Amino acid sequence: MTIPATQARAAALLARLTGGAQPVETHISAVFVGPDRVLKLKKAVSLGFLDFSAAADRRRYAERELALNAPSAPTLYRAVHGIPAEADRLLPPDDPAATDWALEMAPVPPADFLDAVAARGALDEAMQDALADAVIALQAGYEPARPGSDPVMRFAAVLRGNARAAMGAGLESARVLAWRRATGPWLRQLAPLLRARSAEGRIRRCHGDLHLGNLVLWEGRPTPFDALEFDEELATVDTGYDLAFLVADLLRRCGREAACRVLNRVVALGGDVGMVAAMPLWLSCRAMIRAHCLARMEGQKAGSDAFLAEAEAYLTPPPARLVAVGGLQGTGKTRLGRALSPRFGAAPGALHLRSDEIRKRLAGVAPEDALPPGAYTPAASDAVHDALFAAAETALRGGQCVLADAAFLDQARRAGIEAVARRAGVPFAGLWLEAPLDLLRKRVAARRGDASDATVEVLEHAARHSLGDITWNRIDASADPLAAAIAAAHLSSC
Repeated sequence: MTIPATQARAAALLARLTGGAQPVETHISAVFVGPDRVLKLKKAVSLGFLDFSAAADRRRYAERELALNAPSAPTLYRAVHGIPAEADRLLPPDDPAATDWALEMAPVPPADFLDAVAARGALDEAMQDALADAVIALQAGYEPARPGSDPVMRFAAVLRGNARAAMGAGLESARVLAWRRATGPWLRQLAPLLRARSAEGRIRRCHGDLHLGNLVLWEGRPTPFDALEFDEELATVDTGYDLAFLVADLLRRCGREAACRVLNRVVALGGDVGMVAAMPLWLSCRAMIRAHCLARMEGQKAGSDAFLAEAEAYLTPPPARLVAVGGLQGTGKTRLGRALSPRFGAAPGALHLRSDEIRKRLAGVAPEDALPPGAYTPAASDAVHDALFAAAETALRGGQCVLADAAFLDQARRAGIEAVARRAGVPFAGLWLEAPLDLLRKRVAARRGDASDATVEVLEHAARHSLGDITWNRIDASADPLAAAIAAAHLSSC
């Protein structure tokens, strides 16, 4: 990769201003990293999918990049500067003498990019939750899309284009054609959902390139940057498809546990249950994109083949099923639910619906924010369980497995979640966790930073009341109940 000769002077200026280091280059930009500033130059190139050859366009796209990214990272993105023809200084961007432009950013230590964090095994559960929180904050700022073409037709074109690109890149033609044929029934089945999501405003001007390499630890939190700036149509997609790139990257780099936790927290915070039905198709498309991009790179055949295999596998998920986990406060329902959910269902795992998180979302607060006792009236609890049952049924009818996590102390509510499985026509397994009351008291008293507001007093009140006939699989939760739960729910074959 080289910088065009017409930009040699501009590049030399940026190198001097950042300490003379060699730039980090991509096909479309040269990034000069100094100790106190980063200066990014868009290359004067035309590559078919973008055209930066005109100076006016380089300015426009530099300013668009700043406008897109500064809201979520205002101290990371600083300014756009003009560069005169003699390249002896920086100018205001609108200075008539400017013939090129550079975007200034703050420097970020290489170890703070989230792909590097993941590579060293440091993307822990707390950071996964913070990553999901960052996604929700980013989505809240996405610009609504203008009324446009049919989303089903648009995605059909995306699938066709990727099949052509894969064939052109030399991927095995029979497998690519089989993949393209397999996407057809998926798209037909999802067509009503995709059109409904468009009508709901789910198609927005998104980040467009949301993977771990485009997130950094900034001011103590995961922060997205480098949103796709050069193609409005390419970045105007369903918010779920935008998220699918991150989910796919988490699956590859961190495994199902991390990807499942992030996706489930995004759903818990935003309530977008509908997107899980389309996630297999979206993940498959993302994997095919990576496959044909790698196929064009020398020495990347093994990686390309692995992504092609993923694209195929995403389209054959296991059948939907419902697992419910109940028990007194402190029995470890959520801990078990988080351990079980990545183990079954379409990638990245079952949708984990937790009544405590639903209650917080309905109240308009974060999962870890405490609610007053008035939020726990019988009517409020009825609304929470109605929402849980509705979300579970939506996901199940969309083909995704569900793990329903609630106390289910009332026999009618246990019957209610079983009825969801019957209506959706899927298998059901109920898991009932139990442990000595003294142990439960200690666990509840020790809880911190959790969506549950239950106190020891709440536990003792619940323990005094009759639970009715427990027909679910009773599991001792004094120690780790995972193995017993897998056996009881028949998940070992999933």
